[in-house]
Amino acid sequence: MTASGADATQGAERGYLLDNRQSEAGIRFGALAELFDPVTFRHVDRLGITAGMRCWEVGAGGPSVPAGLAARVGPAGKVVATDIDVSWAQDVADDVVEVLRHDVAADPPPPGSFDLVHARLVLVHVTDRAEALRRMIRALRPGGALLLEDADPGLQPLLCPDESGPEQRLANRLRSGFRELMAARGADLSYGRTLPRLLREAGLADVQADAYFPITSPACTVLEDATVRQIRGRLVAAGLATDEEIDQHLAHVATGRLDLATAPLVSAWGRRP
Repeated sequence: MTASGADATQGAERGYLLDNRQSEAGIRFGALAELFDPVTFRHVDRLGITAGMRCWEVGAGGPSVPAGLAARVGPAGKVVATDIDVSWAQDVADDVVEVLRHDVAADPPPPGSFDLVHARLVLVHVTDRAEALRRMIRALRPGGALLLEDADPGLQPLLCPDESGPEQRLANRLRSGFRELMAARGADLSYGRTLPRLLREAGLADVQADAYFPITSPACTVLEDATVRQIRGRLVAAGLATDEEIDQHLAHVATGRLDLATAPLVSAWGRRP
């Protein structure tokens, strides 16, 4: 499970596990874009985001979603892309896209109201998810749409759903260790499934949701390699894996013969009355 941006509360057991400052972060953002941008923009287009509209991209992480929104709203529109670490998004800033360092759970929303507020793989990692959600909804104009997309590792916890041999069993054990590290830092591994209810309880109208997860894709292979390299030190330090086991797993991943999946991405959307 991965994320494009999140609450970075400092501390040994809190905050975002996957540091955007690491070189692997850019590789992960590229893989996430390949896997999930078609899903995100299918929903964005269904919600009618077009020329002249204003969008807030929360936890932007990489540049692909702000750039895609900018292409839809055009020069008369505005995209505000925020994250606690804007290292990978700042290059997309121009007359349409404004990139701001921002903590969605602690800072006031950007000025103005928005036709769309979107966050992908963000709130699952934020410690005060409820406050972040309240701030995002307050930023919507009447009739504006909130689109939240978050993972639910509890619904499908396996890296290799077809656990057919020792390579797959090792992969699934390391994925279990990754989930332990996430949970220790405050991630809610069952958050995705709650999104429709949370949007209804927050007073949004016309709430709908769906879910998507790839089971085999070259981008899944790239994502797994980069993710494991980012967290290998933490896996070893926590006694969840040895360096030898991690090297074995990375070698198995490199063959391209493992059918690697992601946790389901649950997309939920609704409108402010």
